[in-house]
Amino acid sequence: MSLLLHASSITKSFDGTRALRGVSFDLLPGEVHALVGENGAGKSTLLKIITGAESGDAGMLMLGGQIVRRMDPATARALGVAAIYQQPALFPHLTLAENIALALESGRPWTRVDWPARRRTAAALLARLEVSIDPDRLAETLSMPEQQLVEIAKALGADAKIVIMDEPTASLADREVEHLFGVIRRLRANGVGIVYVSHRLEELFAIADRLTVLRDGETVATRRRDEIDRDDLIALMVGRSLNVVFPKRRVAIGDVALEVRGLTSRAAGVRNVSFAVRRGEILGVAGLVGSGRTELAEAIFGVRTRDAGEIRVNETPVTIESPADAIRLGIAYLPEDRRRHGVVLPMSIEANVSLANLKAVSRNGLINRSAERNIAGRFIDQLRVKTRSPADEVASLSGGNQQKVAIARWLATAPSVMILDEPTQGVDVGSKAEIHAIMEDLAERGVALVMISSELPEVLGMSDRVLVMRAGEVAGIVEREDATQPRVMALALGHAQPS
Repeated sequence: MSLLLHASSITKSFDGTRALRGVSFDLLPGEVHALVGENGAGKSTLLKIITGAESGDAGMLMLGGQIVRRMDPATARALGVAAIYQQPALFPHLTLAENIALALESGRPWTRVDWPARRRTAAALLARLEVSIDPDRLAETLSMPEQQLVEIAKALGADAKIVIMDEPTASLADREVEHLFGVIRRLRANGVGIVYVSHRLEELFAIADRLTVLRDGETVATRRRDEIDRDDLIALMVGRSLNVVFPKRRVAIGDVALEVRGLTSRAAGVRNVSFAVRRGEILGVAGLVGSGRTELAEAIFGVRTRDAGEIRVNETPVTIESPADAIRLGIAYLPEDRRRHGVVLPMSIEANVSLANLKAVSRNGLINRSAERNIAGRFIDQLRVKTRSPADEVASLSGGNQQKVAIARWLATAPSVMILDEPTQGVDVGSKAEIHAIMEDLAERGVALVMISSELPEVLGMSDRVLVMRAGEVAGIVEREDATQPRVMALALGHAQPS
């Protein structure tokens, strides 16, 4: 069978730093080939070379049996390469039909727009994916799964032979992941080759035909799915045995640090929510996308207004009308989207770390740069942030290290309660284990943790108890020893009675 894609001995350097060292990778028609590795392993650089966003320094790139001397984005599209990224690239104020048309139409001047044809094209492409979305809907009204389906529809319309999917499920719930996998299987059955990148290892074994592992810019191994198991894959990725991804330790549980009684917020879409979390405890929050998990966190932290209910900190009723109130009371909140709300990418690490606690590094309205750098340096060491200097921009860091900086910002406030929304989303397995270890260290120091996660293995592996949300309400709270994947999913779907 002829190869759709063959990359041979690809080498690439940036400012003297070798990003790729003779990497080889290939793709067959009708194959899902997973590209795996920690952040910084070279995956993104290789994908940029395949899509024409970057040029390799050495090596050979072939598409459809044709050697490509010079690759650029236009050439890649003409040769049938389409890329779907974690954050879909749609114009929010245009309709679904207009977004698809922009990707497919040539844009010749003085051409009359055939609006009905645009709508028919969009509807037909979505029908091939077995989804029904109004082509006249604005992109900004689409959910993340719907946006990704629009991106796939664009690839179908362009008759893409190679589809690159980079972390496509990072923001999806389990049911939405299954629907995406169904779409992938249909593409595969039609001969489309898919390069699949994900940090969720369980997905790789569910959907990939082959897996290629990169480490430190080199190809470590290529294996068929039935030739490798999860432990072997992790060992290849990190270069060492990683026995404990969820390093749960027995920690002394203290007094109640945060209690919520009958919290209702129309703005957040949550109703009559009650729970408590104790010092040293990790309370996992599970539920499908749209169940109200993030909205509950925002209502507690003062981002969303409350209509009823009571919040108690250290068993004392408190008033939280803004994030400033929550911070003053010792509550920290790590938001789901770190790139938009967790860190300020163009700013330095030291500036990011001090943002939530400026009073600790300022006097008379002036920032003490030395104090700011000292605090940042302490957390860089404590959290093992990989960087050359506290003055480096956060944008220059890998996803896992950006997440550590976001965590450091809140640790600098010395919180007694920490709410973590998707703390390991989009980070590699090594960084995931490190962030889990940080959480365990915080619990051991008496911090109460509320962890929201779409990954059930993470919820079950790290939580002392699991609170399950459904339709803005608490579907049930399950003790660790009773928390199984079927039970949690049954509660999330409304198929079981709360204990």
